[in-house]
Amino acid sequence: MNPETIKLGSKLDFPLELSRPKNYLHGLCAILEQLPVEAVEEVVERFFQAYLQGRSIYVFGNGGSAALASHAACDLGKGTALNGNPRFRILSLTDNVALITAWANDVAYEDVFAAQIKPLIEPGDIALAISGSGNSANVLKALSVSRDAGGINVGLSGCRGGKMKDLCDLCVIVPSDNMQQIEDSHVCVMHAVFLSLRHLIGTTGSSLSASAGA
Repeated sequence: MNPETIKLGSKLDFPLELSRPKNYLHGLCAILEQLPVEAVEEVVERFFQAYLQGRSIYVFGNGGSAALASHAACDLGKGTALNGNPRFRILSLTDNVALITAWANDVAYEDVFAAQIKPLIEPGDIALAISGSGNSANVLKALSVSRDAGGINVGLSGCRGGKMKDLCDLCVIVPSDNMQQIEDSHVCVMHAVFLSLRHLIGTTGSSLSASAGA
């Protein structure tokens, strides 16, 4: 290991200079400037089309990505409830602790998302996978289940996309190998997606409600 690198644990090696807040934040700003904005805009478009078609979105990830899955489901599920419009159909697969631990204990941890999504996902639904490394076994397995069922796979990753990239129809890859910068960037991406969808849904809500009631 480079003597100028601090090791905190798996995938958490980082240059010593990033331990200084000013350097970390400046580095994060540089990463955000390099985000693939067109891919983020395509995520918005795919999610909006899923919303208009009454499709469901299932979001999942591990650790910090699990927290973001819950966060994203909250933002999109409640934050887009405007003008009496139909609600966004989104579910975080990280929130049922009893079910997650049952599958992990009785079968295998790599099944915790695949086992949940298998009876739910239908053709045209979206699986939103969040993995900084792009190599989490349980995320990859759930994406495979989604693909077999005709789902649309969208990913948020870093580290050049990992194995997840090849399982996704669309993958937003943060140009960094630093897990903290990747996770921070994923939060920014999902907030950008949420705010854009909130605007789109808010401006079309009245016509959607009228159609639903017809």
